[in-house]
Amino acid sequence: MTGSSSTDSSPQDTADSETFSLTVANKMGIHARPAAMIVRISNRYSGDVWVEKDGEKVNGKSIMGLMMLAAGPGSELRFATVGDDNSEFKKEMTALFEKKFEEA
Repeated sequence: MTGSSSTDSSPQDTADSETFSLTVANKMGIHARPAAMIVRISNRYSGDVWVEKDGEKVNGKSIMGLMMLAAGPGSELRFATVGDDNSEFKKEMTALFEKKFEEA
């Protein structure tokens, strides 16, 4: 029987890790442009970024991975980070979601 392993490469609860959730509020969800905006912020962050929706976890630095989550309006995305600047990453990502990816 195959399944997800508890020894994956996602962050564990350590002093330099943080998890938080954000809700997709734009009309079209996470399509190519919002995915690219998430990746742009994630790539400025030196640590690891994982994004999870409904049990599926992808690398937050991958446009294709983010698009594969099929996160439509109202979807909740859980971000997990490991690194030194977690609070700045959370602040930037929260602002991006609050601006609805600058979409009308």
